[in-house]
Amino acid sequence: MSGCDKKVLILYQPTLPYMKKYTSIGELLIDYRELSDVSQTDLASSFDVDVRTILRWEKNQTLLKPDKEEEMAAITFIPHQVIRNLNTSFAIPTYYDFDLRKYSLSTLSNPLPDINWIKESIDTVSNKIRPIETEKDINNIIRYTLAQKDSLKSISKIVIREAIRLLPELSLLVVDEQGNYAGHSLYFPLSLEAYQQIKNQELMEKDITTDHLVNYKDQSPPVFYCHSITADCNENFFFIIGAVLKFYRDSPLDKNYIYAIITSRYDSYEMNKDLGVQLIWEDVIQQENLNLKVPPRLYEGSFNGFLNK
Repeated sequence: MSGCDKKVLILYQPTLPYMKKYTSIGELLIDYRELSDVSQTDLASSFDVDVRTILRWEKNQTLLKPDKEEEMAAITFIPHQVIRNLNTSFAIPTYYDFDLRKYSLSTLSNPLPDINWIKESIDTVSNKIRPIETEKDINNIIRYTLAQKDSLKSISKIVIREAIRLLPELSLLVVDEQGNYAGHSLYFPLSLEAYQQIKNQELMEKDITTDHLVNYKDQSPPVFYCHSITADCNENFFFIIGAVLKFYRDSPLDKNYIYAIITSRYDSYEMNKDLGVQLIWEDVIQQENLNLKVPPRLYEGSFNGFLNK
C-alpha cells in the first residue's frame, strides 16, 4: 500500500472565524497566560515586575508603559499593533487569533483578501518587504512555526538557512511601519525524490535535511515547497503574497514547476482552491494526534492557470 493510500480523503469545512474580539489589554493578557500555560508569577518574572502589577494590568486598573509594550511584544509574540490598539484608555476593539498570529479590526476583514484583487495589484511596490537576513529574522520564523502547535513543520536553523541561500527570491520578510516582524515567506527548493517521499508520506517535513535541498535552477521541474507564508493582518498578507506571486509570474524558468504546501491553517483552504492548485491528501489522523483545529492538507500544482487567466 502506497503512502497516499494510507489516508482517507475527507474534505473538512471549518467553521469561521476562530478570531476572538478583544476590548482590553487585560483580557488579552489573561488569554495569553491560559493558552500558554503561564502563571502570573512567571509572567511577572518575564516582565521583571511584581505579581501585583500583572494583576492590575489584567484587571485593567493600569496600562502598560511604552517600554513594557515592547517587552510584551517580545515576551508574548503578539503583534505590536494589537498591543498598541488595546493598551490605551480608549481601546480599539481588535479581533485576534493566537494560533495564526493574525488580527483584524472587524469580522469583515477576518478572512484572507480576495485573490483576484491581489493579482490585479501584483506590481504594487512596498518598503514593507525585505529579504530574510538576520538571525533574529530566522528566530521569528521558528517562533511563528512553534506557535502553530504543528510539529510537522521544520524548525531546523541549518535547513532554513540553506533554503534562504538557495532560494532568496522567495525568502521574504514583511515588517510593520516600525520595522517589526509582521510575517514572512519561506520556501524549500526540494529535490524531486524528496518531494515524492513527502507526497507519499514517507518523509515528514520536520525531518527534511539540507541533503533534500537543491539549486532549483538545475532541476527540471523545480519543486517550490512552501514551508510557510503568513502575515499578522490582511494588509501585510497582501504585500507578502503579492511578492511571491510576482516571482512565479515573472520567473524566466520553464513554467513546468511544482508548487506544494502542507497546511493546517483553516484560513488558507479557500485561497489554495482559488489559486488553482489541487488537493492531494488530507490527514485526519494527524489532526487528532496534534489536536489541530483542521487537518493538514497537501496541495500541489502551479499558478500558471490563475496568473494567465
